[in-house]
Amino acid sequence: MLAQERHELILRSLRRHGRLRVADLVAELGVSAITVRRDLAELDSAGLLRRVHGGAIGTGTADQGARGSQLTIGIIVPSAASYYSDVIRGAEAMADRYGARLVLGVSGYDVTMERDRIDKVLGIGVAGLLISTALGDGDADRLDSRLDDIDVPVVLLERAFGFPHVNREYDHVRTDHAYGAMLALRHFVALGHRRIAINLQATVTAYWLRSGIETAAKALGVEVFLSPVDLPMRGDDPGAITQLDAFLAECKSFGTRAVLVHSDEHGARLVERAMELGLRVPEDLAVIAYNDVTASLAVVPLTAISPPRRALGETACDLLLRKLQSPTTPTQHLSLLPTLNIRTSCGAPDVLVAG
Repeated sequence: MLAQERHELILRSLRRHGRLRVADLVAELGVSAITVRRDLAELDSAGLLRRVHGGAIGTGTADQGARGSQLTIGIIVPSAASYYSDVIRGAEAMADRYGARLVLGVSGYDVTMERDRIDKVLGIGVAGLLISTALGDGDADRLDSRLDDIDVPVVLLERAFGFPHVNREYDHVRTDHAYGAMLALRHFVALGHRRIAINLQATVTAYWLRSGIETAAKALGVEVFLSPVDLPMRGDDPGAITQLDAFLAECKSFGTRAVLVHSDEHGARLVERAMELGLRVPEDLAVIAYNDVTASLAVVPLTAISPPRRALGETACDLLLRKLQSPTTPTQHLSLLPTLNIRTSCGAPDVLVAG
């Protein structure tokens, strides 16, 4: 059967049923699922139908996973709080500019929950998906292959997975956290520090920060010490005082008065404990936090590296919606640069090199 004949049959079936499933078309047309998906993609590009998870719907159908004929896209993130709240707001604002609706799923950094959220969001017939997976780039070897099974356009958020961990080449938008680490070290150097202690929590971001710290330290000719101490976020965490004191002892042993801490909460608690022990901030201990969600609210407002969270959501959503309008748009890998927000916790040089 020629492609044109298949297309006519597909459109006829769509007019009759209002919605099509790939499995049904395979049986009806006697061709492979790959051929059916290719046909649906071509018809989608021509504006004759809209591809959704598992099949297709009419371009004017109310069953687009939206109200009326409104286009709906999904967003799956590990958390709806803290870091990701701004990302979600950015994506929602961009979707609104396009007249589209955004549907949220939260995985809680749990792979099993993530699969469930993906299935539920796709099940309502979203036209495309933004996703920040539960696992990060440092855990790509354990990545769920479910990602490659999604049959609507996907844009990755804060992830940059590629072959061999996934079989498809995905659009992605991520923060250049390695550049953020470099900004922090450059600021310390501008303040006269040559030895810098680093405390990173076991997070997705830490994977990129380590790379940036290593590169920046070599370029700037400074010594860095990567601490193994697991800092507490709150004063009532078990062993909090012991952990904080152990890290401060490491800093003294290493001969440093400059500390880069990920994240804001850990940095804030460190400053509180240092002051309890009689240290002055920033005179005796200069601190830069990473994330800048609550850094300004610390007892001593924290100088912080600020990822462009809202812009990340806006950019990724814009990329996905443009992809839906023009499926032949080339795949894009976009990196957004974080900024340095100087506050009280580490002081400011007379002249700061622009970064």
